[in-house]
Amino acid sequence: MLHDDRPARETAFAELVAARGDDDRTALSFEDESWTWREVITESRRRAGLVQGIDGHVGLFLENGPEHLFWLLGMALAGVPVVELNPTRRGAELARDITHTDCALLVTEASRAPHLDGLVDVPVRNIDTETYREDLAKAAPAPLTPVTPETIFSLVFTSGTTSAPKAVISTQGRLGRIALQQRDRRSLTADDVFYVVMPMFHSNALMAGIAPAVATGGRIVLRRKFSASNFLPDVRRHGVTFFNYVGKPLSYILAVPEKADDADNSLRIAFGNEANERDIAEFARRFGCTVIDSYGSSEGEIRLTRVPGTPPGSLGVGEPGTVVINADTLQECPRAEFDANGTLLNADEAIGEIVDTQGAAKFEGYYNNPEATAKRVRNGWTWSGDLAYRDENGYWYFAGRNDEWLRVDGENFAAAPVERLLSRYEIFTDVAVYAVPDEHVGDQVMAAVTVAANETFDPTAFTEFLKAQPDLGTKWTPRYIRISEALPRTPTNKVIKRTLREEAWNTPDPLYEHHKGTYERRTH
Repeated sequence: MLHDDRPARETAFAELVAARGDDDRTALSFEDESWTWREVITESRRRAGLVQGIDGHVGLFLENGPEHLFWLLGMALAGVPVVELNPTRRGAELARDITHTDCALLVTEASRAPHLDGLVDVPVRNIDTETYREDLAKAAPAPLTPVTPETIFSLVFTSGTTSAPKAVISTQGRLGRIALQQRDRRSLTADDVFYVVMPMFHSNALMAGIAPAVATGGRIVLRRKFSASNFLPDVRRHGVTFFNYVGKPLSYILAVPEKADDADNSLRIAFGNEANERDIAEFARRFGCTVIDSYGSSEGEIRLTRVPGTPPGSLGVGEPGTVVINADTLQECPRAEFDANGTLLNADEAIGEIVDTQGAAKFEGYYNNPEATAKRVRNGWTWSGDLAYRDENGYWYFAGRNDEWLRVDGENFAAAPVERLLSRYEIFTDVAVYAVPDEHVGDQVMAAVTVAANETFDPTAFTEFLKAQPDLGTKWTPRYIRISEALPRTPTNKVIKRTLREEAWNTPDPLYEHHKGTYERRTH
């Protein structure tokens, strides 16, 4: 999500956290409660006291809240890696995430504990139980001991081109770098107030919101879930100056009816990625702030940034060493050529993969997945898996993800697990899942399926089937179902997803759209 450069001396994130231990400024506001930094660090050290001697990692299966923050910072101080478990995963997929990352303890709460019942043989602490409260009350704050920059701080899952998610390694040194870079690049200080409403299992909340707040000693305003209607009231109530986002939040906020005094607020910066051009400009105008929207990878090596003069629709410019590469020839792709209407004329030659030829040293790898790490780092370069092209002036344009990636509401996941789940539906004889553009930003899930002879697609029955699947990820429900007689295939019998993706809704096949909890036939 955020790019980072290696300084001469690395600062472990734990060092930045420990530096807040004697700070009596307000650190955290959540609902009607608040804590000073001194209190936050004390609470975090108490959580660290609960895991002394643990042999493994701590998996956090928690909503946004004070406990989540206390455990994150406590494990930073203890030098114990945390695994941010994605709450949209269920069943065998969730179990795989836990075992793959060597979790020795799971921390959860009442609303999520049922999803862990009988799932894996790993101890579970439920923060909503009396036993937990008693153990915490007896726990002495763990002593502060040095933590090296090379120590793993977190494993955050992202999805790749296979069915198995990848856990991105972030060391204490990397997060320390990001915290200080964010502070310095945005001129952030202890007077800034950070509005953290993105889910904390996502790297955006940690790297773009929490980390710079720790580095500055500013105040974190934490909200359990994002709410567009409460955004401006929260900004005014708490004096928010910095808002981090990923995906569609700007669009959702702009959908709230505008009032003449919307710009009368304290917000100074909105920082994130994946907002569209219209929303960036409109959000800045309406709320009187600066919007900094960039393309970045969770792995930390690639960043594209909009600069003054960036053309409409462009991602901006890349940093030295970031190029568009033809994956077959390993040669840089030629610049894009356009006609008088702005239509791309040489797509086949100009579109290639976004590659950082100087980024291999910045990538810390995927945990317990050498194959995926080797696929990302090839020829001494890091490969993003995303496609783009550049114009003659060096401005970048996003051209899509490869066939197996989808990004819905800011969350990445692979198509294969969704395909396997949909294939359970008895009347489906063939299934292909792929991304189609969302009307605002990112993707929507589309599935092209074939149906058994003498069977018909029943929207109600299919909706009930989806509801009955315990491992259905919360972002996996297809927005569109296309009923086809046959899927396009190569001579080697592989589905040609490029064709399906390009056709999107422009097909004579029956097409159903998910609407108000069911599927309705869409007219062409």
